[in-house]
Amino acid sequence: MATPHINSKEGDFAKTVLMPGDPLRAKFIAENFLENAVLVNNVRGVNGYTGYYKGKRVSVMASGMGQPSIGIYSYELYKFFGVENIIRVGSCGSFHKDLHVRDIIIAMGACTNGNYASQYRLPGTFSPIADYDLTQKAVNACKERGVKYMVGNILSSDTFYDDANSGMEWAKMGVLGVEMESAALYCNAARLGKKALCICTVSDSFLYPEENTTAEERQNSFTTMMEIALEIAE
Repeated sequence: MATPHINSKEGDFAKTVLMPGDPLRAKFIAENFLENAVLVNNVRGVNGYTGYYKGKRVSVMASGMGQPSIGIYSYELYKFFGVENIIRVGSCGSFHKDLHVRDIIIAMGACTNGNYASQYRLPGTFSPIADYDLTQKAVNACKERGVKYMVGNILSSDTFYDDANSGMEWAKMGVLGVEMESAALYCNAARLGKKALCICTVSDSFLYPEENTTAEERQNSFTTMMEIALEIAE
């Protein structure tokens, strides 16, 4: 059952996997939110755990950074380990004037400057989108908690250090913010008939740089999105 990147057995993963980019964030979620959490993967230090949240069996595993990395891990989870739902819980930069640090973006769609979808040889441009049911549940969970959130497009960028400084070009098209993984996740879910959603906490702002967070804060303090993802896990 093991794959090149996941050394687990059949049944080790729950139907729903929360997927942060950072392995330490996966560890944080397992230790602080899951009961009876068991380490089920540690290939290359990419920690995966399965436990229980309010009686629901849930897994959490890191994706690493970038579309190639989440593309590998999410594909193997969907294809070989019986996973049905992957909820990315990540951090992002905001382009929008009404979004500040620690606000939530629910990524209904994922634009990209990458070529992940070119593998499908489609006669046009594929638009990677989230699962509607998971999106609706996330919106309802935010409303119930009084969490400030926005739903819309996010940019999955293949570059962090962007020589063209193109972020605000995407903003003029209504794109809310930028991260590096969601488009590939949504492509894999579409291709394999699975469900996916990206919930991001704003960690820094292109408009309000004085609000930006530290690496430790991103790892340990973005608990609201973690709780929302756990609540909507199926």
